[in-house]
Amino acid sequence: MTTITAHPARRARIAWLAFPLSLGLLLLAFLLAISVGAKDIPLAEVWRLVFRPDGSTDSLIVQTLRLPRAMAALAVGASLAVSGAMLQGITRNPLAGPGILGVNAGAALAILVMVVFLPALPAQAFVAAAFAGGLLAAGLVYAIAATAGLTPVRLALAGVVVGALLAALSNTLLTLFEERARGAMFILAGSVAGRSWEGLLPILPWVAATLILALLSAQLVNLLALGEDVARGLGVRVGWVRAWTTALAVLAAAAATSIAGPIGFLGLMTPHLARGLVGADYRWVLPLSAVLGATILLLADVGARLVDRPLETPVGILVTAIGAPFFVYLARRTGQEK
Repeated sequence: MTTITAHPARRARIAWLAFPLSLGLLLLAFLLAISVGAKDIPLAEVWRLVFRPDGSTDSLIVQTLRLPRAMAALAVGASLAVSGAMLQGITRNPLAGPGILGVNAGAALAILVMVVFLPALPAQAFVAAAFAGGLLAAGLVYAIAATAGLTPVRLALAGVVVGALLAALSNTLLTLFEERARGAMFILAGSVAGRSWEGLLPILPWVAATLILALLSAQLVNLLALGEDVARGLGVRVGWVRAWTTALAVLAAAAATSIAGPIGFLGLMTPHLARGLVGADYRWVLPLSAVLGATILLLADVGARLVDRPLETPVGILVTAIGAPFFVYLARRTGQEK
């Protein structure tokens, strides 16, 4: 905190530099995600084949396999990061995130139920189901945590309990309806492998609309982050604003889960990184979180292809391996501050 208050001009310069540098890193990560795989394609060739496909084998790989996968990782990473940043601002809780609050697990369970019992519905219906499941899970987490007094650590512990319960229900469905649920195995894996344009294009408008609305609501998150009493003193209708921003955060996580399944800790880690670079103003934090979240997931997906090459590791496992120690550190620090 000393650096932030003692050197505001320096922090402003870092903020202005953070965006072009992070966008450049995002572009590099996107190209690497298309270049690296069972068959490597040179980066210069990737750039050409993205914009001028020529019917070659490499072109087919880029256009039908790597490009939709990279777009899926970009959309999922940005959505989870923005969702986490909004939830942390809304709740004023550094441990909040779509994975920690049970949103991902609730959304995954809802999609699994749809796959098992209503598989013929369009992709948009799966996003709506994921939204409802995520919202119900988050509400349950809040209700459990509030019974013992709402603190960041209790909220996180309630999220872990609810997430474990929902994961158990998902596994039960997978066991009881193995044949029907076989097509939904990716929901529990946390992976962007095998994504196609046919499955991705119906969901991308949801992702784009949610991210745009979230960025436009950044000032509302700023007001909530000041605390309810201060926000009310400024004339804010706290209940309506909280409901609107929470719905956006849950919808962002639900859209991401409908694409890649539950990927934990990305929505927790990325906002902390963004705030470390640009401060606590969510008009800066939300867009930078989107860029950093997309970059991290793209690079993690590249790493997932290299861990056991030519086989692939679900990207959710790599993100969890990084995020779990960060969560433990953050929980311990938050507990000490309390």
